[in-house]
Parts: sequence; C-alpha cells; structure tokens
Amino acid sequence: MFVHVVNFWLKKDLTDAQRQQFVDGVKSLGAIESLVTFNVGKPADTDRPIIERSYDYCELTIFNDLAGHDLYQDHPIHVKFVEECNHLWEKVLIYDSETV
Repeated sequence: MFVHVVNFWLKKDLTDAQRQQFVDGVKSLGAIESLVTFNVGKPADTDRPIIERSYDYCELTIFNDLAGHDLYQDHPIHVKFVEECNHLWEKVLIYDSETV
C-alpha cells in the first residue's frame, strides 16, 4: 500500500465562496480511479499536546502501489484541482509512506 497524506493551511482572508471552492475541488479528487481509499477532513476534536491541529484540511489517499499514486498525480482531475485552487492555500505539507 502507498499512503499519501496532504495537509492544507488555507489563507486566512478567504471568503466563504473561496473556502467552498477549495472543499469542492479537493473532494473532486475522490473520483480518480487509482484510489483505494479517499477521505477529506478537518482536525478532529482531540486535544493532546502531541497532536498537530493547526492545519485546515487533511486529505488521506491510499493506493495499491506507487504506480497508482503516480497516475493520481498526473490525472486531469488532480491537475485541474491544483491549477484552480493553489491560490487558496498558504501552506501544504505532504507525507508519503509505503507499507513495510
């Protein structure tokens, strides 16, 4: 399995319409065929010192392998999302991992 986790910090001055544009855009990624699992969420209501909660949205994607991930990265839906929404975030942090 190949896990791709993307944390987004949106710009603070976004309008409600711009925030919705981001949500609609990131959710559109769930239609990409190479995905095994897809989830978009906000920080959970857990509060322990070790938990990072400063991000606005977290996207979790799981693929069978690196090849599935690579298809996702080049997929027209993904390319469109980045092109149309990258002006909405100030920071993105990605964690990729493979099953050992």
